[in-house]
Order: sequence, then C-alpha cells, then structure tokens
Amino acid sequence: MDITSPKNTGTHPAMSEAEQQCRIELAACYRLAAHYKMTDTIYTHISARVPDEPGHFLINPYGFMWEEITASSLVKIDVDGNKVDDSPHRVNPAGFTIHSAVHMDRHSAAWVMHTHTRSGFAVSCLEEGLLPLNQIALQYYGQIGYHDYEGIALDLEERARIVEALGENLALILRNHGLLTVGESAGQMFSNMFYLNRACEIQESTLAMGRPLRKIDDAIIKRVSEQFSQMAYDDGDLVLEWEAQMRLADRLDPGFRD
Repeated sequence: MDITSPKNTGTHPAMSEAEQQCRIELAACYRLAAHYKMTDTIYTHISARVPDEPGHFLINPYGFMWEEITASSLVKIDVDGNKVDDSPHRVNPAGFTIHSAVHMDRHSAAWVMHTHTRSGFAVSCLEEGLLPLNQIALQYYGQIGYHDYEGIALDLEERARIVEALGENLALILRNHGLLTVGESAGQMFSNMFYLNRACEIQESTLAMGRPLRKIDDAIIKRVSEQFSQMAYDDGDLVLEWEAQMRLADRLDPGFRD
C-alpha cells in the first residue's frame, strides 16, 4: 500500500470490504473534526477497531493534519503499538497509550475519539467538570467518567486507570487535558464528541456571563437523560445523523475516501 502522501489512492488487495468501509468512515471522522475545528494540528487521535481482526486498530499517521487524512493513509497497529501493515508512517506514542487502553478492555468501544478543544480543556480544568445546566449537557448525565491528570500519556501502566475511569460510560473527561468519547459505531462516537464539546462550549459561555445560574430540577435532569437515550438507540436518530455527516464530508472533499 503506497501511502507516502495523503493524496495517494488505492487499497491493499488483501483488504476486506469491512476494513475498507471502516477506513472510509474513520477518514471521514478526521475530515469532519477538522471542519468543526476540533483539531490540535497533528496531535490527538481518532481510532477504530479493525472488523474481524482482534487486537488490531486503525489510527492517524503521526504528522498529518486531520484535513489531509485519507482511508489509505491510516495506520494499522496492534495493542502493543506494532504496525501490522506496510505503512511508512509512525504513530504518536501518547495516542497509542490512550486508545489501546480502551480497545484492549472494552469490546463495545470499537471507536474512540480524543480531542484537545479549547472548551473541552476549559471544562476539564474545573473541579466540578461538566454541569447539568442545559439540554445538551443532560445527554451525558451519569454517562461521564473522570480521569486525573498524570502527565503526557506515555506510561503504559496508566492504561488500567484510564479504563477504570471510563467504565461503561459514553465519555471520559481527562482532567486538565481534554475529552474522550467512545461508540459502537463511527456515528455514535462522533455524535458523542460533537455534542459533548458543544455542552462544554455552552458551559464556558454561561459561566463567563457571571450571572446567577438557573438550575434544573433533579427529576427533570433524569427524565431528559432517559429521553436522549431513547432517541439515540430506539429511533435510529444516530443513523440519520451520521448519514448526514457523511454527506457533508463528501461535499467538503470526497478525497477522504481514497
């Protein structure tokens, strides 16, 4: 597979259709995140477990801007950080540590996204974390774990603590560091991050006004969180949302599919 440039095209002849589709959707996630300004130049990561290949997952080649990433430029590695394809590119060690921790332990988290957005960073620095102050934030009520900052994620021993903090939640706030979301599908993971970041932006703006806060009754908080779960998993809203996001990715630049 010739992937020395983000513009190269083609897939490996031995690649399954399932892996090819996984690569396309993962590349779309990178392009969409760039569009929504959730990038940190060449840093932070989105990863996906390779279908039908236990212990293998796809991640971005270190050094690429997210708007450059294509399906064929993604790097396939194992949970020990070893490349298992012929990519000439290396992987950011910190990205490997955080993402491999989740992929190794939680089967339902086939997709993992980590960001360093301004608002996500800001909320991660607050002792109380994300507050249930608005409708979007209620989507995550009881669905967020918190992991204390231990420095740049290079210590493999930290993986166990990351996994413990995430638990079965939709998201993890890495204190003093940023946001992490997971999903069974690309659409679920990306939606979790999009709206978690939006909730952080709203909280940042609300607290900046310096006015008394209008709090939501506990019973309403619980009811709304249940409504969000029903909309996402029973009515197929996530499927419609992801189809719309994929159409946007194609309008922005269909070259991500290469």
